[in-house]
Amino acid sequence: MNTETFWQLINTARVSEEPLHEALTRLLTARGTGDICAFHARFDQLDTVVDRWDMWAAAYLIGGGCSDDRFMDFKAGLIALGRTWYERVVRCPDDLAEHPDVQQAIATGIDEAVFYEEMGFIGVRAYGRVTGDEDGFYPAVDRYRAHHREPEAEHHDMGEDFDFDDPQEMRRRLPRLAALYLKDIQA
Repeated sequence: MNTETFWQLINTARVSEEPLHEALTRLLTARGTGDICAFHARFDQLDTVVDRWDMWAAAYLIGGGCSDDRFMDFKAGLIALGRTWYERVVRCPDDLAEHPDVQQAIATGIDEAVFYEEMGFIGVRAYGRVTGDEDGFYPAVDRYRAHHREPEAEHHDMGEDFDFDDPQEMRRRLPRLAALYLKDIQA
C-alpha cells in the first residue's frame, strides 16, 4: 500500500460518523487481508519515524508522564491525526502545542490528547473480522512483508536522549508545550 492510499483511508475514516478506529476497521475489512497487511506494514513504517526521544518528551508533557505502552498509544495517535498534522509534528514535535485536541485538553484538564490505543490494533481487528483468526494476523503481516520485500522496522536512531524530568531541558527543547504543561513548575 503506498503512502497516498494509506492517508486516503485515514482521511475517509476521519470524516465518518463512527469513531476513527471503527470506521478504519470497517474500511479495511471491506478491502481484504492483503490490504489489511499492507496497511499495517505502512503503519509500522510511519510509527518508526516518530519513535524518537523528542516525540517521547512531547508525549511525556501531554500525558503527565509516559510509559513504553503509552508511548505506543501516542505514536498511534499521531498517525490518527492525519497526514498534515503527522508530517508537521515529524518536523517539529513542539507544534503539537497548537493542535486543537491539545488545546482542548489543556482547557479541560484532560491528559489524553493524542493518545489513541485502539489505533494501534486496527489491523488485528480487521484481519480477525475477515478471517475469524486474530492470532494469524502477525504471521500474515510477516508473509506480506517477505513477499513484497518490505523490511520490518529495524533499530533506528532515536536522537539524543535527555531527562524529561528536567523542566529547564524540556523548556529548551519543547518551549511551547512546556509553556502549556510546566507553567506551575519553577524554572
